Amino acid sequence: MPDTKKFIENLSGAGKCIGVLTSGGDAQGMNAAVRAVVRMGIYVGAKVYFIHEGYQGMVDGGDNIKEASWESVSSMLQVGGTVIGSARCKDFRTHEGRLRAALNLVQRGITNLCVIGGDGSLTGANLFREEWSGLLDELVQSGEISEEASQIYSALHIVGMVGSIDNDFCGTDMTIGTDSALHRIIEVVDAIMTTAQSHQRTFVLEVMGRHCGYLALVSALACGADWVLIPEMPPKDGWEEQMCYKLSESRMRGSRLNIIIVAEGATDRHGNPISSNDVSNASRMGVEAVLALLEASPGTPACVVSLCGNQAVRVPLMECVQMTQEVQKAMDEKRFEEAVRLRGSSFNVAVLNVGAPAAGMNAAVRSAVRVGITEGHTMFAVSDGFEGFYKGQIKEIKWGDVGGWTGQGGSLLGTKRTLPAKHIDKIAEQMRIHNINALLVIGGFEAYLGLMELQAARSKHAELCVPMVMVPATVSNNIPGSDLSIGADTALNAITDSNVEHLTEKMKTSIQRGLVLRNENCSENYTTDFIYQLYNEEGKGVFDCRKNVLGHMQQGGAPSPFDRNFGTKIAAKAMQWISKKLKEFYREGRVFANTEDSACLLGMRRRALVFQPVVQLKDETDFVHRIPKEQWWLRLRPLMKILAKYKTSYDVSDSGQLEHIVRLRAKDVSAI
Repeated sequence: MPDTKKFIENLSGAGKCIGVLTSGGDAQGMNAAVRAVVRMGIYVGAKVYFIHEGYQGMVDGGDNIKEASWESVSSMLQVGGTVIGSARCKDFRTHEGRLRAALNLVQRGITNLCVIGGDGSLTGANLFREEWSGLLDELVQSGEISEEASQIYSALHIVGMVGSIDNDFCGTDMTIGTDSALHRIIEVVDAIMTTAQSHQRTFVLEVMGRHCGYLALVSALACGADWVLIPEMPPKDGWEEQMCYKLSESRMRGSRLNIIIVAEGATDRHGNPISSNDVSNASRMGVEAVLALLEASPGTPACVVSLCGNQAVRVPLMECVQMTQEVQKAMDEKRFEEAVRLRGSSFNVAVLNVGAPAAGMNAAVRSAVRVGITEGHTMFAVSDGFEGFYKGQIKEIKWGDVGGWTGQGGSLLGTKRTLPAKHIDKIAEQMRIHNINALLVIGGFEAYLGLMELQAARSKHAELCVPMVMVPATVSNNIPGSDLSIGADTALNAITDSNVEHLTEKMKTSIQRGLVLRNENCSENYTTDFIYQLYNEEGKGVFDCRKNVLGHMQQGGAPSPFDRNFGTKIAAKAMQWISKKLKEFYREGRVFANTEDSACLLGMRRRALVFQPVVQLKDETDFVHRIPKEQWWLRLRPLMKILAKYKTSYDVSDSGQLEHIVRLRAKDVSAI
């Protein structure tokens, strides 16, 4: 949508003509982009033309290029693929083909072209633009257009929108179609997980991506896969044995299923393709390894399956016991520095959910637990938010305990809206009892308020002087300091403003449907029932009316791929911050953190994840209405009205500027 906005802003209004085409492979969402171009174009007074069958239609002309109307795109949003067609075009690759295409555009006055496709399609569009003046000169010389027409249509303006499910185009974080492709992959994985668990199977899933492993990597994160193979990161020699070892250790920890995802373009370090069949054969070796472990002789020393960094290793049981006893002895004798040295870099970190449930919370908890364990910490789960905290509902949570959590909706830890202020003494006591060295709070506005209350109580309770970080998770997306919250995307997916006169007139045209969306607290008078009765009465003879209150449906259900991945990434970053702060604030055998920047909210600000001290966010908060004072998404409302055919103005003061691709240096990449 931002690309469409910038493109339309360059048009001065009446007399302008826009051509829109889709090219290359089809991708879900292309129709939404076409619809936006058509309606925004008409809104500014331009004529908009469909160019059917991509570049082939532009070369052939005739009925392939037709003027679009407002109503012609009314039902496009829910339709997959591309309704205006897309075709590979050899003719457009030739100079003669591009000459014919130029003639067809000039004959209709089209000098603005919107191309929705992949890198090949957009490269072709740029070549067409560069040749444009020369093509017009040739058409003048052949007598097919006049010199005057050549002057009037002397410049061709082009904007591209990337439609590719592979997400393989530089310069954009997400291409049209990628999110839908992720949804399909996750639906398949969710569907087979029950069977896999029942029969203790390993599933190998091959996904698209000849040159780009985005779909494979992100879907692996979203479904909690055990192994992923992508073109950009060929595995080291001996990857088969490493993978089998990983699967074997997973089964020994009690896992009943394994998921392996392979991109179609995956290769080894020598360029040899790795197919799903290759992986399937290797995974059978993993099963044999499990059997071999189970068949160990009575003389085999007892061992503990543990994690060293991100590697699973077997360690003799008694060595672990001896080391644990030494740690406890050092603690009892107040030799804290030695205890930390013996334990490694381990600290106790508690994670809890606060507020209403939001899809993606469980993915965030899973990520935090596993990253924390990998960092060497002991992770504790707090049930039922701050209420469970002061009641002592705290227990250690291990690697295997969060298996399969990524795709689960709601909050498996349990979550409540209770704030900590009235129970600070008991919470501080539980912090002391369990020796909690850091807190990760995942939740909504209550989590935000709770973190402020905990920080305010530090002067009275030294136990609260530990690093604290909040990760926003709420369907309302109302947390100051973050443009986006875990759960908001899933809530939007569960929703599949107008006035009565507008809708009545709309129904008299070829558009035979309308949709009114209402926020639950938008007005005390204009309730859902009132609006339903109003539309039902005023629409008699023209349309009938139905109502549906989604309510808590938006909080439950399987989280979307976006929320799974957002929760996974943001929680991992929060745990890395905690590890850094624990080292920074560890002094003389204890953790003591009482600075502003030791209690932060990790939020998405435009393009980056940013840690912000919660005390500095007070001025940005409307505490009465429980929202940020400025909400970026309100700027979308005029655009929604335009696309619904209202007469309104559109503020373009926030217009984007052309930005260049920044190429990261090797050392910058390694630091990410």
